[in-house]
Amino acid sequence: MERRGFLGMAAGTLATPGLAHAQEQWDVIVDPRTGTLGEALKRATGAPFRVLIRKGVLVEKVTISTPNVTIAGETGAVLSFGTYAGLPHPDGKNWGTFRTATLTIAAPGVTVRNLTVRNSFDYIGAKRDAAGNGAQAVALMIGREADRALIEDCALEGYQDTLYLQGRARISRCRIVGGVDFIFGGAPAWFDACEIVTRHVPGATEFGYVAAPSTPADQSYGLVFSHCRLGRERGVTDHSTWLGRPWRAGGNMALTGQAVFLHCWMDAHIKREGWTWMGYKGPNGEQRRLTPQEARLFEYGSRGPGAGAVSPTRKTLDAGAVANFTMTKVLGGWNGQGG
Repeated sequence: MERRGFLGMAAGTLATPGLAHAQEQWDVIVDPRTGTLGEALKRATGAPFRVLIRKGVLVEKVTISTPNVTIAGETGAVLSFGTYAGLPHPDGKNWGTFRTATLTIAAPGVTVRNLTVRNSFDYIGAKRDAAGNGAQAVALMIGREADRALIEDCALEGYQDTLYLQGRARISRCRIVGGVDFIFGGAPAWFDACEIVTRHVPGATEFGYVAAPSTPADQSYGLVFSHCRLGRERGVTDHSTWLGRPWRAGGNMALTGQAVFLHCWMDAHIKREGWTWMGYKGPNGEQRRLTPQEARLFEYGSRGPGAGAVSPTRKTLDAGAVANFTMTKVLGGWNGQGG
């Protein structure tokens, strides 16, 4: 028997929907006009649980804390919220980067498909009004509890800190949009066939950093991008964007940062030097820099006008090393498949 439900926030009851998506089995179907994803997830028990989101915009901040949940969106389904790091929280502190995510995955075995996840914070307005401090605003956070997260055919939209990865994840055929450190974290993560877009900010002369890995030194793999395309919005100028910088979060000396671009096409906005340093406070509170030479930042087979020559800051893997960068190896034996 097919399990179906329609979550209606106004009525607070479940009713049987029509026969759309009859080839699929959904535990709950959420219509943004009448229901919420948060209410739908209250029914998840840990057994495989499938949610379909109808076309429309859900304005809510959601955490998935139950394992084995699959969320799929119809074309035009959007989850959007606008919390940012500098916003005062009810606890009297600011929200801070790590609490801002529109969608947080905090359980293993979660799959998200065909959904736009957006942090709608007005980054451009904050910069215009010189109120940019605390402008970090995460769209999707994959937490440490979120092992084997699969994100497929999604759009992830923000400006600073769009996608934060702490747990093992595969990001496949997604469009990831941002500016400053907009793909960051210490997880082993495999990105395949993604479109990675640097955003334009009026009045800016430089447009940020694609990746900011904080990979532990004893972890073999970090952020690995395979056959991705690095593009830009109109107005982002040539040689204005770094591939990334290594993030030593909290001054943790055990973090060296590992990121690799394999067979990726890069537009001319990517700087010739490729990678740059990132500052941190040392053990005694002194200001230091973690440089590309100290970190594990590499390319192989880069193409397009943004592909640069080998240099001390733009290192290339040899063919033997590239053979070790397969999805299964990067993901620690997981085949990258979800529910």
